[in-house]
Amino acid sequence: MLEPFSVSFESLNIFSIFPMLIAIVGAIIILIVDMCLKSANKQLYTMLTILFLGLDLGYIAFFGNDGTQRAFFDLILVDGVSILGQLIILVAAILFVPLTLSYNKFHEFQYPEYYTLFLLMCAGFQFMVSSDHLIVIFLGLETASLALYALIAMHNRATAFEAAIKYFTMGALSAGCFAFGSMLLYAASGHLDLAGMKMVLEANSYQPSYLVLGGIVFFMASLGFKASLVPFHTWTPDVYEGSNSFLAGFMSIAPKIAVLVVAIRIFSFFMDIVWVHNVFYFLIVVTITLPNLVALVQKDVKRMLAYSSISHAGFAFSAILIGGAQAYSALFVYWILFLFTNLGIFSMLWISRTKEQMWDKRYDHSYEKFSGLIRLCPLAAVIMGLFMFSLAGIPPFSVFWGKVYLMSVAMNHGYLFLVIVMVLNSAIAAYYYLKLVVFMFLKDPLISDGNVYLQNATLPLKIIVGIATLYVCFSVFFVDGLLLGVFGLVGSSLL
Repeated sequence: MLEPFSVSFESLNIFSIFPMLIAIVGAIIILIVDMCLKSANKQLYTMLTILFLGLDLGYIAFFGNDGTQRAFFDLILVDGVSILGQLIILVAAILFVPLTLSYNKFHEFQYPEYYTLFLLMCAGFQFMVSSDHLIVIFLGLETASLALYALIAMHNRATAFEAAIKYFTMGALSAGCFAFGSMLLYAASGHLDLAGMKMVLEANSYQPSYLVLGGIVFFMASLGFKASLVPFHTWTPDVYEGSNSFLAGFMSIAPKIAVLVVAIRIFSFFMDIVWVHNVFYFLIVVTITLPNLVALVQKDVKRMLAYSSISHAGFAFSAILIGGAQAYSALFVYWILFLFTNLGIFSMLWISRTKEQMWDKRYDHSYEKFSGLIRLCPLAAVIMGLFMFSLAGIPPFSVFWGKVYLMSVAMNHGYLFLVIVMVLNSAIAAYYYLKLVVFMFLKDPLISDGNVYLQNATLPLKIIVGIATLYVCFSVFFVDGLLLGVFGLVGSSLL
């Protein structure tokens, strides 16, 4: 006779998923509020979203760091890497959501479903980074991705529909690759949790090799799609172009840090295999280089930033190639510094967004749009110039310090060729970043009314730009403390 099955509440450790539950409950409450208050100001949804994201972030910051914990039959793993990933995702979400409070009332921001999907997307990313079990990672990945497809399409333009369809198609292929890779490694090891898989595969010297080979290749393809690694990057510029600047900026940060955390967990013990290391090395070098070359000929600033984000993803993935607490710490520091720079430049694009195509029939943010901006809106031109300098890695602005730490770690581990590639590509990237500066400062303006560039400049947007500007300019004073804090969390995860 079968014994009754019982699970104690303590063994589940429900508090380990409390942050995700806050986001999910918040998404449901927003829908309930809309049903009860039909005439409510639509800005209420933005405030509620920020409130629940703030509660989520506060819980992680004050109660989430109790050492490495497992819960829900070992499906959930809360460690330093998980906490860092969640903090970056939630900080990005809290800083990007106020951009919906613009003067131009784009219709997608009037729907409560938009904010519900946004919270569910954040919860999906949190589940991704808070597990080392392939099924949970897959469910989190698909929850976040499906919400993101819908958010892109809600922009309700032909380019937005095209972007959503392309992203969905590529995402479906990525999901299939992830599932197939999981199946092959399960067949090789008998485990779907990465800790058990590592133990079995190392004991068997990574045999049978054809199953391990297939699984790794499919994982490279799947995570390559999500992180825009070359040659899986082709969807990125079209999706960025079709999305609104608020969502494009968020996509450049949150989904990629979630994928980076998953890649750390999956590839950290496969890098000992020589061919895996060499293939990963090749993909990273190509990912850093090719997008920079393509960005040189772009006519639209947002598409240029899309290719830029691909190259930056290559920089970040180099830390996974190198491996170790120092490299992973440099990765997180780099991404935090990159977060605030991208927050600033995409916020400036959103402030200057107009519903009319005044400068180009296709592009919203062509280079010509910003011609002579220094004469029309001097402060806006200076702020955008600062963000361009930061992205180019010019000292003393924020991204420079991230690149320095990452290159120093690569040099310490003997990756001289990789450092040379990074330096050369930083020089190439400076050309197309400074190209916008040339248009703003050295070209004649095409219009006479500078107020056009400030159509969306509400107080919340000005505050967000101010935060980003201060962070980018004064990061030199706290980057060492940031690195020490990040290193402590990462180190505790690798013990």
